[in-house]
Amino acid sequence: MENNGKQIVISLGGSIIVPEEIDVKFLTDFTGAIRNYVANGFKFLIITGGGKICRKYNESLKQVTSPTFENLDWLGIAVTRLNAEFIRICFGNLSYEKIVLNPDDIPHTDKSIIVGGGWKPGNSSDLVAIHSAKSIGAKKVLNLSNIDFVYDKDPKNNKDARPIKQMSWFEFKALFPDSWKPGGNVPFDPIAAEEAEKSGIEVVILNGRNIENLINCLEGKDFEGTVIK
Repeated sequence: MENNGKQIVISLGGSIIVPEEIDVKFLTDFTGAIRNYVANGFKFLIITGGGKICRKYNESLKQVTSPTFENLDWLGIAVTRLNAEFIRICFGNLSYEKIVLNPDDIPHTDKSIIVGGGWKPGNSSDLVAIHSAKSIGAKKVLNLSNIDFVYDKDPKNNKDARPIKQMSWFEFKALFPDSWKPGGNVPFDPIAAEEAEKSGIEVVILNGRNIENLINCLEGKDFEGTVIK
């Protein structure tokens, strides 16, 4: 799959695929919107995350045994790949017949949608999305999750948290830890942030549940979200 200016890379958070139960309404709206863009010549490379279900598995495993970080990573990778298979099938014959397991080896295909999941231990789905973008020459990744913006402090615990609409990678990294762990809960994986900065890739963080807002972003109109570059 070559980047022709109409190639969109999306990091699709597991938190909006399966918040508690599988969100059928969101998936119907999301796949419908993507199908409309495919009809207009766009191609999509979608990398799925694990989300809350991944954290549930990890926490449950810790109650049964003493898993290593690598154990937890492989468990999380399995969840992201399950989500990837699910999303791939949702798009029917528009999608490539297999999920991508290695973001450095994106298949060449006439299919309009390629879906991938986790890669290997030590790598989040965010980092997979950045590697995927590099593989096809894309300079932007849309990160869809359940948050509206990056904030200057945790909005769950701070009522005065301020949304940030534009920021540099330097400013982003100053707000969050510089390491990543399986099941971590940050707006964007710090290791992926480092790689995005090195590669000159812009990341847009927005609430994927708001389909109209996503469409505005895709069309270059005003939208609610954080642009990091």
